Amino acid sequence: MIFRYPLIATMLCLSFAGDSLAESFTIDSKHTFPSFEISHIGFSTQRGRFDHTTGIIKLDSKNEMGFIHISIDANSIDTGLPELEEKLRGEDIFNISKYPYITFDANKIKFTGDNPVAAEGRLSLLGVSKPVLLTIEQYHCGVHPINKRNVCGADATALIKRSDFGMNALLPLIGDEVKIKIQVEAFLD
Repeated sequence: MIFRYPLIATMLCLSFAGDSLAESFTIDSKHTFPSFEISHIGFSTQRGRFDHTTGIIKLDSKNEMGFIHISIDANSIDTGLPELEEKLRGEDIFNISKYPYITFDANKIKFTGDNPVAAEGRLSLLGVSKPVLLTIEQYHCGVHPINKRNVCGADATALIKRSDFGMNALLPLIGDEVKIKIQVEAFLD
């Protein structure tokens, strides 16, 4: 597993090292796909996703604690249009040669009962880190029917302004407001 900010991940892991109540999960890259929606010239909604994501999640519902570290490979962007993907990878948009990863780190998790319902953290994009609130829905855990491992899944959403991160190309023609959706599955370690 590759972490963009290994020091942060290590510090967060150590903060839970003595806590036997915390459950540790590794993100399943085959079933975790951050996606985005943005206005396309006001006529329609352009959608895309990232095909390679790694990360770790620690949850302690009893003490209402936890953290999330997600690392998204920006080069794995997928819109179904190869020519658009090349533009998005370029210097004016995601600038993957300089900023190959997008990360989200949260250390404040809100619970309702045993279920996480929100994560307050920081999204790092284009070298800029800003606070972002992820809303977590459809959290469900169980035994995976194929590989028989314990797994949890959820859908998470957030709303950001791309200009807050310095992504100003084609404004206002292409929307500033970006809806982020993440379908995530993670295996219990």
